[in-house]
Amino acid sequence: MSRRIFGVETEYGITCAPPPGRGAAVGTDDPDTAALSADDAARYLFRKVVAWGRSSNVFLRNGARLYLDVGSHPEYATAECDDVHQLVVNDRAGERILDGMTEEANELLAEDGVPGTIHLFKNNVDSAGNSFGCHENYLVRRRRDFQATAETLVPFFVTRQILTGAGHVRPRPGGGASYAFSQRADQMWDALSSATTRSRPIINTRDEPLADQDKYRRMHVIVGDSSVAETTTMLKVGMTDLVLGMLEDGARVRDLDLAEPMRAIREISRDMTATTPVELADGRRVSALDVQTEFLTRVTGWLDSTGRRGELTDVQRRVLDLWERGLQALRAQDPTSVQTELDWAIKARLLERYREKHTLGLDDPRVARLSLAYHDISSTRGLARTLAARGLMARLTTDEEVDAAVTAPPPTTRARLRGAFVAEAQDRRRDITVDWVHLKINDAAQSTVVLKDPFSPVDERVEELMAALRA
Repeated sequence: MSRRIFGVETEYGITCAPPPGRGAAVGTDDPDTAALSADDAARYLFRKVVAWGRSSNVFLRNGARLYLDVGSHPEYATAECDDVHQLVVNDRAGERILDGMTEEANELLAEDGVPGTIHLFKNNVDSAGNSFGCHENYLVRRRRDFQATAETLVPFFVTRQILTGAGHVRPRPGGGASYAFSQRADQMWDALSSATTRSRPIINTRDEPLADQDKYRRMHVIVGDSSVAETTTMLKVGMTDLVLGMLEDGARVRDLDLAEPMRAIREISRDMTATTPVELADGRRVSALDVQTEFLTRVTGWLDSTGRRGELTDVQRRVLDLWERGLQALRAQDPTSVQTELDWAIKARLLERYREKHTLGLDDPRVARLSLAYHDISSTRGLARTLAARGLMARLTTDEEVDAAVTAPPPTTRARLRGAFVAEAQDRRRDITVDWVHLKINDAAQSTVVLKDPFSPVDERVEELMAALRA
C-alpha cells in the first residue's frame, strides 16, 4: 500500500465552571453560569505558552501546532503522520499536552483567587448550539480528477457517521431529547466549498497542500465528529484512507451520489437504526447502512482483485474488521460487539445505564452533564481513562507511546525535522519562525529552509540550520 500523510486538527470546547453550589454544576458549558468567560479562560490556558512562545500560535517539539482559534477554541493540529497508528498516538499526545495546560491554568486560577475550574472538551457543539470541528487531512497526488474524487466521497462521508459519530443527545424543538449518531451533522451546510466558516462544507476544496503544489493536494475533511475512543479515530481515518486508495487506483463510485446530501446527513444522524432510505441522484432510495456496506464491499473487492490485501498493516486489517463488525451490529440492532470501540455505542451504553439507575429522561440535565463529561479530556475529571481501565473503552495505544509523542515527533516524516529544529531553538533560546513548510532563524542572515516534501525526515539543509543555531 502507498504511504500517505495524515493529520488531524481538533478544536476543543472550553469553559470555566464555578465550584459546586455556586451556580451550575461542575462540567457545565453554559456561558451564563461560567465562572469566567471563554476568552478569559483561554487566556489563562495559554498564559505560559505565550510567555515562552510570545504567541498563542506555536509549533511544538513534537512537530505539532498548538494555537488559539477563532471563538476562543484551543486547537491542536497533529504533526504529519504516515501511519494510522502513529496518527492516533499523536492525537492522544495532543490531549495529554492540553490536559497539562489545563492543570497549570487551574493552578494559576487558584493563585489569583478565581473560584472555578477550567475544562476542555473534545466534542463538537456547546449548550448554546455553537459548533467547532475536527478536521482530517489526507495528502493526495495532484490530479485532474480531484473534484470528481471529492464528489465521490460525499456519500461516503455523509453515511460514515453511523460508524464514527460521537453520539449526540439532541434536544427536540418542542421539548424532550433524542439520541443521534453525530454532533456535527446538523452543523454542516454544503457538500463542497473553498470556505470553512461561512458555509461549513463536508470537504473544504481550498487548494492549500502545505507541500510541493506541483505534486500534491490536500483532501481537507471537516465533517467528522471529534473522537474520544482511539479505535473510533482509527476507523475514521483508516477507512477513509482505504477508500481514497481505491479511488486513486482508478475505481469509480458515482452510482452512490446523493440527490440532497445536506438533507440526507441530518436524516441519517437522527435515525439510530441506520435504515431510513435517502434518495440517490439516480432516483433510487437506499439506507446509510446500504451505502456503507457497498463502500466496504468495493474496498475489499479492490484489495482482493489487485493483490493488495497482503500488503495491509495490522492496523488496516483491524480497520476492515471493525468496519464490518460495525455494520453487522447496526444490521442486527445489537451494538454489543462494538460497544467498547465506537464512540456513539460507548456513550449510549453509559447514558442508558445511568438513566436506568436513576430513572431519568434523556433530556434530564444530569444526563447532559454526563454526556459532556464523556468528552472532558482531563485525566482526573474525564471519563475516558476510567472507562478504559474498566474495559469499557478499547485502547489502540499505550501510555508509554503517548508520553513519548508529547515531545518526540514522528520519526518518518517532515515533522522530525521541524520538531528537532524547534527543540534546538528552544534549548538555545534562539528566535525562530516556523510553519508547516518553512524553518527560519530570525537574525540578520535571515536563514530559511523550505521543506516541500512531507514524506522526508532527512534534509542536510536543516542540519546546517541547526548548526547555525548552535553557533
